[in-house]
Amino acid sequence: MKSLNDLKIQIYADGADKAGILDLYAKPYIKGLTTNPTLMNKAGIKDYEAFARDILQTVTAKPISLEVFTDDLTDMKRQALKIASWGTNVYVKIPITNSVGTSCTPLIHELSRQQVKLNVTAILTLAQVREVASALNAEVPSVVSIFAGRIADTGTDPVPLMRAARALLENQPKAELLWASVREVLNIMQAEESGCHIVTVQHDILAKAAKLLGMDLTALSLDTVKMFANDAAAAGYKL
Repeated sequence: MKSLNDLKIQIYADGADKAGILDLYAKPYIKGLTTNPTLMNKAGIKDYEAFARDILQTVTAKPISLEVFTDDLTDMKRQALKIASWGTNVYVKIPITNSVGTSCTPLIHELSRQQVKLNVTAILTLAQVREVASALNAEVPSVVSIFAGRIADTGTDPVPLMRAARALLENQPKAELLWASVREVLNIMQAEESGCHIVTVQHDILAKAAKLLGMDLTALSLDTVKMFANDAAAAGYKL
């Protein structure tokens, strides 16, 4: 039976729950971690830097991506350099544009020339991938995060786009293509099959994948029937 340990793709845990982060960090099949301001806000985190520095006391041997959160590109550069200073395993997440649509490509170019490891995020088009590919420093490790799940949400199959994106990054030997916004366990397999280097998976879907990936479907059918029977009994239903 296939398990998460058998996959070639690197699995990054995506979340902001401290206990979950530290638990998953210890798992051999987790190769890195990511978070973002939305997940941190949902987790009730009030002090961004304190949370990040606390996590980095333990997360030292695997890459972790932490995101900037300003529209001003000058301030974005300041935040990026500050975040990068927190650890050699830190990748700074820079969005492809700020929230008013101004391209961050010039900043991506500048920061990568300053040896900052970047995770360029919120990418949804091949045109954006081309921009990033031309801006990155081929000598500095980087991650190119395409939100494949959001592409799928529009009714478009993201797999052909991910394969094309991989080809666009062929002149960036240290750039890794990341499948972001996983919606279900199947997406992990799609990410591997489409040639992505990394897939980010939220903690709840990781738990489901750890339990169900590769499970025999006949056994799963029986488990499903048992669930119905147990729930009906627990509810005390009678006819």
